[in-house]
Amino acid sequence: MSTAWLLWMVLFSAAGLGYFVYGKRQKALIPLVCGLALMVYPYFVTSLLVLVVIGVLLIILPWYVRI
Repeated sequence: MSTAWLLWMVLFSAAGLGYFVYGKRQKALIPLVCGLALMVYPYFVTSLLVLVVIGVLLIILPWYVRI
């Protein structure tokens, strides 16, 4: 683990917490699921590039997918 990996992990987990709380309060499924995924997936990813790409995609996803 590098310092950059830890900082990205904290950043994506914080964004995930925000999405999770928003999705729970608004009863919106997509932000809730993306928030949960953002908080959990960094523990399973070992590559920094994959971590950043998946994190950015999960942050952008609720802006384009509306249910």
